[in-house]
Parts: sequence; structure tokens; C-alpha cells
Amino acid sequence: MIFLDRLGSFINALPGAASQGLIWGIMAIGLYITYKILDLSDLTVDGSFCTGGAVCAMMLAAGNNVWLAMLVALLVGMATGWVTSFFHTKLGIPAILSGILTQLGLWSVNLAIMGMKANQALNVAKYDMVVSLRYLQDVTKGLRPIYQHPIISVGLFTAAIIFVLYWFFGTELGASIRATGANANMARAQGINTNRNKVLGLMISNGLVALSGALLAQYQSFADINMGRGAIVIGLAAIIIGEVVFGKLFRNFGLKLMAVSFGAVIYYLVIQAVISLMDIDSNYLKLISALIVAVFLAVPNLRGKVFKKHGKERSHA
Repeated sequence: MIFLDRLGSFINALPGAASQGLIWGIMAIGLYITYKILDLSDLTVDGSFCTGGAVCAMMLAAGNNVWLAMLVALLVGMATGWVTSFFHTKLGIPAILSGILTQLGLWSVNLAIMGMKANQALNVAKYDMVVSLRYLQDVTKGLRPIYQHPIISVGLFTAAIIFVLYWFFGTELGASIRATGANANMARAQGINTNRNKVLGLMISNGLVALSGALLAQYQSFADINMGRGAIVIGLAAIIIGEVVFGKLFRNFGLKLMAVSFGAVIYYLVIQAVISLMDIDSNYLKLISALIVAVFLAVPNLRGKVFKKHGKERSHA
């Protein structure tokens, strides 16, 4: 009986978990640009994610249009990426340390954006938003049209982002960014300005991360100074899960970006399943997250060992 109650709780939580997964999936797509395309370890995301949420929340609280608030959040996020790229390309600081420095500085910047407060609440009834947990509940009750369901609205938003990125990285400039990540020395030998490409890549990446933070602030109806903590772990988990689950099926660049988004959804569904079905205290969420990421990181290695073992057995036979 207890298990059935927990199962029912899990099923009821699925739409919310999937919605959050899609929102974080946009952040993971931004991280994919630096981690996979540029081959840079950028830790700015823990700070720029919160920056996007803080900017969006404060602009909405000031009475601005939600689309303008999200555009400004995107631009401010791109500015944080530029700061990291400045440290890396102009000052010669390693990328990972550049990201840490920017992330550290953004803590104070984010507090300043929110008026030196740790959080900024948003009244869902007062402000128009693109996505909200309240909208999910209203659609379920039939009080709002179906297109305002978070899964649909964020899903369409994600599809638009993937389409734009697929087009951009197919252009000459986008291809040069991909070449920079694949082999920077060869790219420079071909006359490509690799430093410029790193700047652009980091700006696009953190712009998307901040945009994701803006959507999450709307979804949960508040921005918080700690909302970006652990974002790098969630983003890497989404990338790894997407590769493990869909790597054999999705070869196209656009489909790879979609796999990252699906990976974030799977991550949140697994987290929700563990919390709901096993009745684990949410205070252990970070530990659970780390274990889930470790498992998915180990899968490719373990799978390779299994295939290698079977191959040897067949050769001996």
C-alpha cells in the first residue's frame, strides 16, 4: 500500500520533473558548446545561471515585459562569458581557472542585481511569464490553454534554440568554432582566429545558460542566490546521459543537441523516481545527484570492457 502511494506520488510529479528537465536542458546545451564543441572546461555556469534568473526576476518585478527581461538576461549572460574569455584569451589564465574567477565574482554581482537580497519572489498572478509551475497546475485543471503547459512551451523554446544553433554552426563562422575545438593548432594553421572563436563560444554558451536561469526563475516564481549551485554537475550529467542513451542513434549535430535536452529530462526523472519511490530525504539530493552522474559516467567504460571481454572469448573460441 505504501509503495502504491509512493508510485502515485511519482506519477503526479512526472510533468513537473519533465518541465524542469527541459529548462535545465537549455543550460546543458549551453554547456555542450564549451565542453564538447570548444573542448573547454568552463565553470562560469554556476554563476551565470543565477545571473540570468536574477536579471529576469528583477526586470519582471520592475514591470518590464517578460520577453524583454529574457533578452536582457541572455545579453548579460553573454557578458559573463566574455569576462571569462577575456581572462583566458587576453590574460593567459587557464580556462578552468578563468571560469572559477568569473563565477566567484558573480556571487557579489548577483547579490547586487537583487538589491543585496538573497532572493527575489515573483507573484505569478501579477506578472505574465513564459513558463510557471502555476501554469502547469492551471492547465491540468482546465483553467489555461494546453499550449501554456510548461512541457509544451519550453519544448517549443528548446526546439527553436536547437534550430538556430544547428543553422549557426553550419555557417562558415560556426564551422570555424567547431574546428577550433577539434584542433586549435590546425585551425590556426588554416588562418582561423581561435581566440575570437573562444570568445564567441563562451559568450553563446553562457548566454544560453543565463536564459535557462531566467526560465527557471519564472517556473519556480523566484530567483535565489544559490539557484545556480551545482549547475555544472547537472549539465554534465545531461550531456553524458544523452550520449549514453542516444549516442548510437543520434549522429546529426542537431539531434546531438536534442539528446542533451533529453538527457536532462531523464536525469530529473531518475532523481524524482529515487526521491519518490525510495522516500529519501531531499537533503541528500546532492549526494544522489553525484551518484547518478558517476553511474552514467561509468557506463561507457564498463560497456567497453564487457564488449572487449566478449570479443576475446569469441576469438579464443
